[in-house]
Amino acid sequence: MMQKLEKLLMPIANVLSKNKVLSAIRDGFLITVPITIVGSIFLLIANFPLEGFLNLMTSIFGEGWDAYLGRVSAIAFDCVALLGVLSIGYCYSREKGLDNRIGGAVVALVCFLIITPQKAFVTVEGAAEAASFSGFQFTFLGTAGMFLAMIVAIVSVEIYAWAIKKKLIIKLPDGVPPAVMESFAALIPSGIAMTIFFVVGIIFSHTSFEYAHYFIYQVLQTPLVGLGKMAGFEVIYQFLSTLFWFFGINGPAVTNTIFSPIHKVLTVENYEAAQAGLEMTNIFTSGFSDFFCNFGGGGSTLGLVIMMAFLAKSNRMKTLGKLSLPAGIFGINEPIIFGLPIVLNPLMAIPFILAPVVNTVIGYVATVIGFMPVTMGVQLPWTCPIIFSGFLVTGSVTGSIVQIVQLIIDVLIYYPFFKLLDQRYLEEETATAGQTDEIDDLSFDDLGLD
Repeated sequence: MMQKLEKLLMPIANVLSKNKVLSAIRDGFLITVPITIVGSIFLLIANFPLEGFLNLMTSIFGEGWDAYLGRVSAIAFDCVALLGVLSIGYCYSREKGLDNRIGGAVVALVCFLIITPQKAFVTVEGAAEAASFSGFQFTFLGTAGMFLAMIVAIVSVEIYAWAIKKKLIIKLPDGVPPAVMESFAALIPSGIAMTIFFVVGIIFSHTSFEYAHYFIYQVLQTPLVGLGKMAGFEVIYQFLSTLFWFFGINGPAVTNTIFSPIHKVLTVENYEAAQAGLEMTNIFTSGFSDFFCNFGGGGSTLGLVIMMAFLAKSNRMKTLGKLSLPAGIFGINEPIIFGLPIVLNPLMAIPFILAPVVNTVIGYVATVIGFMPVTMGVQLPWTCPIIFSGFLVTGSVTGSIVQIVQLIIDVLIYYPFFKLLDQRYLEEETATAGQTDEIDDLSFDDLGLD
């Protein structure tokens, strides 16, 4: 059974992990993560879930102090598509082997802005109709433009790379500074890409959609985000991620190429709803996936590590548990996955795959029944420890309570399998306790130069 699964999954993992387009999208979003986390910190301070803290800040800085912090979080979230097209364009330029990667990123950004509506409308109180002005709206630079940003980044860099490969460049004489040389070499490829998207913009202007943004949002993004709101979405993601991990493949590195953009859109939608004073409705955000599905890394192995450190009888499991516990608290569990091992260990397959799925169901039910609030638009580092992360990402102590319950259930899931493996290792250690290796009998006393 295991061999059949490995034969089925390994080709899929290789295709997804080596695909240049998917790798560029995945790595591009990773580039934006530090910006999002910093923006989340500012957002968290402005909306910290303790009334006393907010009153203290108001007494020190006066009313409206949180508006200044909102400038940072607004850029991090409301411009997520703008950041995405730039970073994905850069990563895809790297995947295409371009020397001038930043040139490809800039072309992607410009092409995205070319087909983005450049007129905004605002309703003035007392006016008969909305007034318009030239400028870009955050609406199109944020979540509504996320999937279009991915498409534009890939297509524009593809055109840019094609033109360079076909030698459609301006060559300058030797001795010209490299910066000037690269600038002129990118002139024609950039012009071709920009012209094509200029034409695309004109074509859409003669359709009922008017802009590419509306077309992509209605035809592609809305159905995919709707999929992310379905009850089974996160269960499928967690199951596939841990299944790949079991075969030694970094699960999220494979599955995030598909699921990460949807998680990100759902997270930012919650942020935008909170900023508008509306109810946050998306459950399966990045915060939920990071902090209510796995504790201690893939497979939710923190409960297993705790038992290994404090309940194991075999020296192997006890030592490995104590060494792995500090890392496990911060969501790092490669020592357990490859050191216990869990990879291709049939005995650990069931709890390793089952625990994240059970956690997902518990977190979902706790949210649906109203015991725990929906996770906010805050995005914390995935290394944030349990209990603290539950409180910060939901703004309620009930988030921490749910995490504790999930951890206890993880312990119960792993316990029988932990006992069996611990007993097996203990028997092996007992059987080999009095044995010595042949190398122990070697002596170098009689060695001489002769």
